[in-house]
Amino acid sequence: MPELVWDAVGERSYENGVDHGVLYVQNTNGTYQNGVVWNGLTSVSENPEGADANDLWADNIKYGSLRSAETFGATIEAYVYPDEFGICDGSIDIAPGVRIGQQKRRAFGFSYRTKIGNDTDDEAGYKLHIVYNATASPSSKDFETINDSPDAITFSWEVDTIPVPVPGFKPTSTIEIDSRKTNATKLAALEAILYGSDSSNARLPSPSEIMALMSGTANNYAVQNNLINVTSDNSDTVVAASSSYSAHLTAASGYSIANVIVVMGGVDITSSAYSSGTVTISSVTGPITIMAVANET
Repeated sequence: MPELVWDAVGERSYENGVDHGVLYVQNTNGTYQNGVVWNGLTSVSENPEGADANDLWADNIKYGSLRSAETFGATIEAYVYPDEFGICDGSIDIAPGVRIGQQKRRAFGFSYRTKIGNDTDDEAGYKLHIVYNATASPSSKDFETINDSPDAITFSWEVDTIPVPVPGFKPTSTIEIDSRKTNATKLAALEAILYGSDSSNARLPSPSEIMALMSGTANNYAVQNNLINVTSDNSDTVVAASSSYSAHLTAASGYSIANVIVVMGGVDITSSAYSSGTVTISSVTGPITIMAVANET
């Protein structure tokens, strides 16, 4: 076996910076509104808590150890914040330019990036961070007179989260994606969802949608005007489609369909009924994305 080598060329990695902040305000029904840019984002400090060890003792020895549940929190700091964040900070507009505080706070999701560099490349990649079901505590606002060393006001929020379901895993509030290790095409497709494109608004995908897109072999079937437009890497084939939004998905030779993810109007409506590869939507309330995950047989 090769000898271990420390600090080899190109492996002295570090992480710094924060950019590409996006806010997704949550509706009262649990769905998320279209994403908006969060300009002036200066820092996001992740503050996980819990997972403490609780020792069990028997026969005068340490018998075992139980871990408490883990929670995720964060501190967000920024020079400015989107108008849409006002309702998340307990503020509501009662007239153009008139806002009152101390109101009920709305939950939200957000995403941001941190840069990754090393000793040979200070832009070797980045990590994409996605946070779900967050709520913000009141922000601090320090107003000072302008002097010979002026500085901009920095807003700060303490953020708590409630985990959301993840198929096959424990619920979570966060997803982290390393651009150096994931498929570039799939990452670009995910960022087109998070940041929007010429044909679609920015939105927050569910964890199950991200799993389908980033793992296995996933394709998107965007349903518009009663047609299914296929962007395929030949892992799945749509063999039938009709104006009733019904499609039968058949895996290509050498593959089998593992599962089918259906998102309508930004909401994950996946159920076991789709696992066979047949998708039928009888009541359409928004744009539909169908992602079939096929694994090699």
